[in-house]
Order: sequence, then C-alpha cells, then structure tokens
Amino acid sequence: MYRQGKGKTPRRHGPKKATNTDKDPVGVCCRIRPLGAEDEECCVEMISSSTIQLHAPDGLKANRNGEFKEMQYSFKKVFGIKTTQMELFEEVAKPLIEDLIHCKNGLLFTYGVTGSGKTFTMTGSPGEGGLLPRSLDMVFNSIGPFQAKRYVFKPDEKNGMEVQNQVDALLERQKRDSQPTPILKTPSSRHRPDPEFADMISSEEACKSENVDEDCCYSVFVSYIEIYNNYIYDLLEDTPYDPIRPKWLGGGTPVRNNEFIPPQSKILREDQNHNMYVAGCTEVEVKSTEEAFEVFWKGQKKRRIANTELNRESSRSHSVFTIKLAQAPLDADGDHILQDKSQVNVSQLCLVDLAGSERTSRTRAEGSRLREAGNINQSLMTLRTCMEVLRENQMYGTNKMVPYRDSKITHLFKNYFDGEGKVRMIVCVNPKADDYEETILVMRFAEMTQEVEVARPVDRPICFLAAGRRHRNQAFRDELSRRLDDRGGPTYSDDPVLLNQLIESLPVLPPCELVDPADDQTLPRLIEVLETRLRIRQMMTEQFNKTANTLKSMLQQFDGQLSAKDTFLHDQQSKLGEKDRVIVSQKTEIERLEKKSKTLEYKIDILQKTTDVYEQDKRSLQQELETREQRLLRELSEKKRMEQRMQGMVTDARHKWEKECERRVNAKQLEMQNKLWVKDEKLKQLKAIVTESSSNSGGGCAAERPERPSRERDRNMPQKRSASPSPIPTALPVHPMHRRSHSAGGEKWVDHKPACNLDLDTVMQPIIPNAIKVSTPNEKALSKCNMYVLRHQELASDGEIETKLIKGNVFKTRAGGQAVQFTDIETLRQECAAGPSRKRRSGSAEGPVQQEDVENRPPVAGTSLSYIHQKRRKP
Repeated sequence: MYRQGKGKTPRRHGPKKATNTDKDPVGVCCRIRPLGAEDEECCVEMISSSTIQLHAPDGLKANRNGEFKEMQYSFKKVFGIKTTQMELFEEVAKPLIEDLIHCKNGLLFTYGVTGSGKTFTMTGSPGEGGLLPRSLDMVFNSIGPFQAKRYVFKPDEKNGMEVQNQVDALLERQKRDSQPTPILKTPSSRHRPDPEFADMISSEEACKSENVDEDCCYSVFVSYIEIYNNYIYDLLEDTPYDPIRPKWLGGGTPVRNNEFIPPQSKILREDQNHNMYVAGCTEVEVKSTEEAFEVFWKGQKKRRIANTELNRESSRSHSVFTIKLAQAPLDADGDHILQDKSQVNVSQLCLVDLAGSERTSRTRAEGSRLREAGNINQSLMTLRTCMEVLRENQMYGTNKMVPYRDSKITHLFKNYFDGEGKVRMIVCVNPKADDYEETILVMRFAEMTQEVEVARPVDRPICFLAAGRRHRNQAFRDELSRRLDDRGGPTYSDDPVLLNQLIESLPVLPPCELVDPADDQTLPRLIEVLETRLRIRQMMTEQFNKTANTLKSMLQQFDGQLSAKDTFLHDQQSKLGEKDRVIVSQKTEIERLEKKSKTLEYKIDILQKTTDVYEQDKRSLQQELETREQRLLRELSEKKRMEQRMQGMVTDARHKWEKECERRVNAKQLEMQNKLWVKDEKLKQLKAIVTESSSNSGGGCAAERPERPSRERDRNMPQKRSASPSPIPTALPVHPMHRRSHSAGGEKWVDHKPACNLDLDTVMQPIIPNAIKVSTPNEKALSKCNMYVLRHQELASDGEIETKLIKGNVFKTRAGGQAVQFTDIETLRQECAAGPSRKRRSGSAEGPVQQEDVENRPPVAGTSLSYIHQKRRKP
C-alpha cells in the first residue's frame, strides 16, 4: 500500500555536478606543534606566514657538497606553535560552516605523522576546544531560533531526508518517549553533559553566522564512523551482545572459537544523486551543542586507540564525524514548513581525523599492531595516488582513472574531489628530529595536493516565495494581539480600569428591585435597557469586524507592495548577480591571463636556461673543435714526417737491394767465369793428352805441361765472392758423408718441405729415414706419425741462405683430430771459409795480391765449404 508523504528526497534543481569551469585548489594549511622538551633538537623552522623550512638533523648524512640540504615548502597558511585553537578555527573551519548553512558541502581532514597533533587539532582538550566542537557550537548559535521540532525531518536511510507534518512528528515523539528501553534515543539536552567537554568553549569565543535565512527551518543530524583495517564501523550503533556473532579482542581482531574471521563492516553505496554514503549508518538528531558533544563522546569511547612507541594514545583508525544540516523553507504564511520535498536541501560537513603514517621499524609493532600500521599506510598511500592522478589529469589533460575504490577512505569522499564541495587539509608537523624523514614525505604530499583543483560547487536555487515571511507573520501576530488588547477580550478581564470604562460606555441599568408581585414596569424597563446594551454591543462588534477587515486589507495591500518591492529587489539582486558573475568571469579571465603570463614567464625562463645550456655546449664544442683541429694539424705534420721517414727508409732499402743485386750479379759472373775456366782447363788437358799421345806415337819426348795462360780480362776484373759454392770438378769424385740427424730414431716422422725451398749442393744434408715427405701437411700423414719436422729457409744477415728444422710431437686431440706441439729448432747455415771480408780496409796493399792468389789457385782447393749445425731447444 502506498503511504502518503513517505517518498525519497527528490533530486535537487539543476545539475548535480558543477557545470561551470570555476575551480578552486585544495586549501592546505600547516600547523607546527611545540616540542616535547626544550633541549630537544628541532628540524622545522617557520620562515613566514606561508613558508616553512626543514633542516636536516645532525645525525643525517650530508649531501654531495658536504653541507646539510635545507628545503622550503609553501602553504596557504602556516600556524606556529603559539597559534590558538580559536585562530585556527577562524581561518580554516569557519568558512566551511558558512558554506554549510548556505547548502554547500565541505570536507576537512587532518594529515600527518603519528604524534604530530592531529587529534588535538580536531577534538581539542578541556579549555581548548578543537575544530569539531567549535564547528558544532557555531552551527547551533546560528540556527538556534530557527530550528524545527524533533522528528519533523527524518532520514530515509538512503542519504536523503523526509519532511513530516506536525501531527506525524508529534506521534513520533510520543512513540519514542513511551519506549521503556529504546535501542537508540536522541539524547536530551536536560542531561548533564560530560565534564570533559563542559568547558571546551568559553562564551567569549562563541561564533555565530549572521547570514542565516530566517524563512527556513533547520535540523542537525550527526553521525560518527571509523575506518579500521579498511572496514567501516558505526561508532553510534547500539547492538546487544550476540553469542553467534564474533567476539572482538583488544586489538580489534574478530574471533570465534579462537579463530580469526573477517569482520562485518558497513557497506558504501551510491544514492540517486551519485553521492557515496555509508548504508545503515546511525544519524542522530541533536538540538544543542551539549547533545552533539554527548553523541560525539559516546562514539569516541568506542574508537580504537592503542599505546605505541611513538604515541601513548595513537589512533589506529580513520574517524569521520559528519554534521548534516537539513533545511526547508516556510510556507507563504510563515507558520509551518513547506511540504514540498523538492525544496528540502541537505548539506553536510565531514571532519576527518586520519590515522598517522608511521614506520613499523620505529613503532616496533607486532601482530595486530603491525597489521593495523600496514592498513593505515596502505590507505594513506592510496590517498596520495589519487591526488597524483588527479593532478596529472588536470595539468597534462590526460584521462586516467582515479583509483578511488582501492581504499574505503578515498571511495567515500570521491564526490568532493569531483566538485561536490570545498576540500581543506591541515598538515600537522612535529618538529622533532626523529620525525624528519616522515615529515619530508608529508610535505611532498601536501605540496602536491595544493596543485589539485576541485570544481567550485554551484549555488542552490532560491525559493520562489517572498523573503521575510517569518518576520511578517510574527509582526502580524504582535499587531493582532495589540488590537485585541485595545478592543477588549479575554486578555483584558483582569484589568479593572478597562472593564469600568467599557461598563460606563453602556446605558445605565434602571433599578430592578421588585417589591410588588404585580409590578409590570420594572421588568420591561430592564429588558429594554438590556436590549439597548445588546444592540450597542452588536454595533461595536460590527465596527470591530469592519476595522479588522480594513486592517487586513491594508495589511494585504502592504504585503502586496512589499512583495512588489521584494520582486523588484529580487530583480535588482539578479542584475547584481549578473554583474557579479561578469566581474567573477573577468576576475577569472584575469587569473587565467595571470596564470598564462606566469606560465609564459616560466617557459621563458626555461628557454633562457636552455639557451644558456646551448651556448655553453656551443662554446665547449668550439673548444673541442679547435682542439681537434690542432690535433689534426699535429697528426698531419706527424704524417708528413712519417712519410719523409718512410721515403728515406725506402730509398735506403732500394740502395741496399741495388747493392745486393749488384753483388749477386758479380757473384754469378764469377761463377760462370770459374765454370768457363774449368772447361778451358779440361780442354787444355785433353789437348795435352792428345798432343802427348801423338808425340809418343811419333817417338818424341813428352812435352812439359804448359802453364795456364793468363787472361787480361781475368786479371783486370776484381775478385768477387760467390753467393753459392763453386761446383765440384767431375774429375775429382767426392763421396759425401751422410750425417745422421738428431731426429733420426725409432719414431715415424712427417718431413714437411715446402715447394718454395731451394736445394743446396752441400755435402752434409739432413736425412730422415722412413719419413713421409709432404709439401703440405694433411690429416692422413699426421695420423700415421708421431713426430713432425718443418724445413724453413730464410736469408741470413750475411746474405747466405739459412735453413731451420722446426721439430715437434704429434698427438691426438679429444675431438679426434691431430695437433702438433713444437719442441726443438735446428739451424743449418753455409759459410765461405776463405772468402774476402765484406768490409775492405782503405789504403790496404793486399787487395791485388789476394786477387792474384784467387785467380791462380786451383778451383777445388780455392773454396772450402762448412756445415754449421746449431741446435736450440724451444723453451
């Protein structure tokens, strides 16, 4: 069955997301907490109201130059150690409360290392209330006279609000009040507040917004959740003990029968306006600051904290306290809330206290503490990743997907970064030296977050009813009460003076004493007077009604004139809004041009630096080019000197070889002359034999052997040394002696004699019996023998041919082939025993005599041959 008035909160007018291009950066402020001890080393210094500087502690390594590296970071505002909670609230949270009252959402979260003062900044302490209690106090101070009665606004459990009439709200209040032990009941302001929050905010520090719409009714709902180990838990939920469900240990570990089970947490869902919310989260309606404190303290007692090495009460979870403000306009009479659900606006402010980032090596966490620290660091890392992707998409025009779903904390607040409200962050810093490295990481994340821009939320539509309805209704009631007081009524029955005046204005009553039963005059006179009084009273009533109608018409006329003035004022405000939009657009254009100018200046600086780099490279290249040119010139001059040197060497070698050729030609000529002389001698001997035979036959005596006739050409020709030994005459047979080589033995040899070797006509020749003679070594010959000799010939320094016998062992390789290892070298050289010296002494008289001796001596005895055997072992 359809129930009247129980529908969902409809969509708001206009687009949900901001359609304008106006964007605001994420406002990041920094707060420095005081040191724990005066003698403790400080590594953070506040330079100005927007800049801090980090000094590396003494125990940290220095950079390359041997000096400590100092880094500066800029923020929207920097709050020093003397900053009060009130000053911080005025600067950061108060504008968000103003936006909350004007139907705009906000997100404020604290970020920092464990022990940096995040919880103190958000919650505070007695006498020094933090951002959360001050925000609640400002909200109730602003909307206090305009709050709706309880249960007029009711959450629909789908992130929306329902509006109930006065009767349903009254029945709801009676129903809740009649429950003996309610599961969840809105706390009463008559209860005594918790003493820890009683004196958080003094009356002198109370804040109030002056721009509250008096024609609306307001109601405040609060919720408190925590995100622990990436699970969402409702801190305001009252659930009885269930023996079937898991129990919880002190570290937040669910167990059943001493076995770990995954905890059951709340689920994130998306409403019809595409906003994320926690399904089934408890929302408590509060009517005063004390009630809100009581609800907050109830959830705070359930929040998970633990004692670690860095903080005695370290938050082990991310807490989210949400202030939801529902508002709806009054009707045209200004008496009751307008029952049009499309006019209901719901705005919320989320105050987030993030758990501190920490290194497990410093906290020495184990077991559940270690798992908690890992989940905290993982969620904070996801938050950093989302900020980096958003910054990259905005700066470089990319369209990368932001990983909101990797963590519950980022998934819950993804709408704020997509343009659903303002985002503010307070970075808390502990200046002690032990937190220096973690503080650097926090500063880098905060500096990068400032570059992320969030779309500016659009203004909610203005109600079509005239403004000032509540004030006019109250004025009408006051005037009506005054008129009734003037004309008389139940309220004047206690005033004797006004009563006597009213009685005196009526006709006087005649004597009404009856002394005679037959008196017929007294009663008629009394009746006549009373009828006269009645007519006068009716006339007065008619006159009063006429006056009231006239006053009502005058009020309606005034109301119409006021409506016309309101319409005119609205038109002027719309024109003023258009002008403001033009001004804003012009300011935006100016800001864009300023940003463009800064960008161009930055590019110019980059180009200037690039130009300087190129100029430096050009100079270095020119120097290198000049160096290379000088080197090339030196190389050219060296080349010319080398060419000249080589040319001289070639000339010397040519002269040397010309002399050598001339020597060899002379030696060959001498050899031919010797051969010719031998032949002549043979002919002479033959002639002598023939002559002797003929003379003997004729009876004559044997003639004496004639002497060798000398030749003029032989005498005139100088003696030259032959390059090769003279041939042996055939008349004197010579039997050469065979010399046994050192390599002759029982081994089988491969005698390698190249085809280019010359055969020398010497007596002693190396002879290897049973050797396989080859001109080119091959596999087949090497496989049959175990020894190897190579005959190598070369020209010695004295111009004679020198033969070398290079010996080696043949062995088989693993691959099946044959290899030779050389072990010995024998050298064979031919020399002339009585040959002339190459160097002739100048002015010596022995030259012709030697020439004569050489010419006259016999050929065999004139030249002797020697065979020199030199053996050298290979090292």
